[in-house]
Amino acid sequence: MVSKGHKLSVRRQCALLTLAQFNLYYEPKGESAENLRFMAIIDKQFLETSWYGSRQMARYMKRNTHECGRHRAQWLMRLMRLVPIYQEPNTNKKHPWHNIWPYLLRNAVINRPNQVWCSDIAYIPMQRGFLYIVAIMDWYGRKVLAWRLSNTMDVEFCIEALKEALAKHGTPEIFNTDHPLVV
Repeated sequence: MVSKGHKLSVRRQCALLTLAQFNLYYEPKGESAENLRFMAIIDKQFLETSWYGSRQMARYMKRNTHECGRHRAQWLMRLMRLVPIYQEPNTNKKHPWHNIWPYLLRNAVINRPNQVWCSDIAYIPMQRGFLYIVAIMDWYGRKVLAWRLSNTMDVEFCIEALKEALAKHGTPEIFNTDHPLVV
């Protein structure tokens, strides 16, 4: 769109097009031979292990005596548009039969143990897949009363943690979770 033989100067044409003048003279260099070699290795390995992210790919490269760090592997994978395929955790799926109740603890004063307990489930990413952790806490002292790990998102490990907390600490006045436990 910018022409040197035009009646407007090149500077004026660039200003009208809101184009930096140095962009006219820029010539891309392309990738270095080493980066192209690394990209070929990454591409070949990614076809075999499509769940490898940049960290695992960098470890693979180091195991095979290629000096390629994580950030370089990450940059090259991004450049090649390689996105690892792995299972996402499924922690926020609501059961269609569960009611959504109003939040009643917004302005509550919690001033003694066993007044309010809470529970939540989180996931811990592992090399392949996830571990799920449930924790039951007393809001007053922020003490973890019971916890369990599981490799599946079933209700059994949550019930076990709740039974342990009830056996050790008695029954709370209020048990608060973001999803109701239906037994």
